[in-house]
Amino acid sequence: MRVANLNYSESIVITCPAEVVYDMISDVTRMGEWSPVCKACWWDAGDAPRVGAWFTGHNETPERAWETRSEVVAAERGREFAFVVGGSWIRWGYTFTPVAEGTEVTESWEFLPGGIARFEERFGDEAPAQIAERTEAAHQGIPATLAAIKRVAESE
Repeated sequence: MRVANLNYSESIVITCPAEVVYDMISDVTRMGEWSPVCKACWWDAGDAPRVGAWFTGHNETPERAWETRSEVVAAERGREFAFVVGGSWIRWGYTFTPVAEGTEVTESWEFLPGGIARFEERFGDEAPAQIAERTEAAHQGIPATLAAIKRVAESE
């Protein structure tokens, strides 16, 4: 199956140091404060934001609720935090770039080959429509998430 536009990113400037914003975002237990879909996260087995750590997220939309497990694949304080849902399905990442006004935070999303295979296996002929739905959710969710992170960061 060939699907286009399997990655997306947007950026926002937050008037806080990169380390402060990194600490907020890498504390996945706070994800529910700014994500329009992910309502709660918790570290598996008492883990913490480090490469190789796993956490579980509880997600909700008007149509359904579900949980996912994700593995941290980048954890460099003040520079990058990223995780892969299912260990190989979808990569979510945040990079932190110091700028004159504070920090430019870029949130990125990429549907990985393992995710496409998983959707083909799970949804069959409906996989392209399901992938398109998730892609649209990322396009809508990323700017909403970044705006909420900015609002929270600048009020703390």
